[in-house]
Amino acid sequence: MAATLSPDVSAPRFPDGYRDLPTVTSTEQLEAFGVPDPAVRDKVRDRLHPLDKDWLAASPLVFVGTASPDGRCDVSPKGDPAGIGHVLDEHTLVLPERAGNKRMDGFHNILANPHVGLVFVIPGRQDTLRVNGVAQLVTDGPFFDDLVVKGHRPLLALVVHVEEVFYHCPKALMRAKAWDPASWHPESVARYADVAKQLWRAGDDPAAVDEHYRDEKYAAELYPDLVSRP
Repeated sequence: MAATLSPDVSAPRFPDGYRDLPTVTSTEQLEAFGVPDPAVRDKVRDRLHPLDKDWLAASPLVFVGTASPDGRCDVSPKGDPAGIGHVLDEHTLVLPERAGNKRMDGFHNILANPHVGLVFVIPGRQDTLRVNGVAQLVTDGPFFDDLVVKGHRPLLALVVHVEEVFYHCPKALMRAKAWDPASWHPESVARYADVAKQLWRAGDDPAAVDEHYRDEKYAAELYPDLVSRP
């Protein structure tokens, strides 16, 4: 659902050359493009249904959207075996946090602004499940044992208190042909290691960069030994 932004956040900050474009600035202008069917408008719920729990149990991938207090947004993918969204009750779910690059951009946002938006994906399914709520970062809890993968407990967990939940229609992923292998062309863009060499590791030894970003090396580090907590 749309959030009400403060004047500081909603004030236009468009670059020169774009300010004169015909820009939508009001709800009335948006509604001129059409309004949702009542069933679509009213499908938002405030708690998890058993069907949602089944979806979460099958989903291995979630995109987590956050925003800083001044409105700067971040979206981060999180992946795990199916069931990444562990349901505690109809109002609460938990996402485990595994070892990563330690930037924690979204988590820094959550410390100041706990509102989150989640999109849960099941490979092969065109529809998605969306959950909005408020989140807290926790370092332990009685549910941590249920989040163990390959003998490893998560570093942290994101507890999400559900405010809104609904299914998103299949059109976006259908247009993208997201699950059609014939539409996949990963070789058409530079490898991750080659991107790193040009953009943020230009001064490093190329062979060392290749070694650092080998898929096999990454795979071996997906569930490393737990580091000591502060």
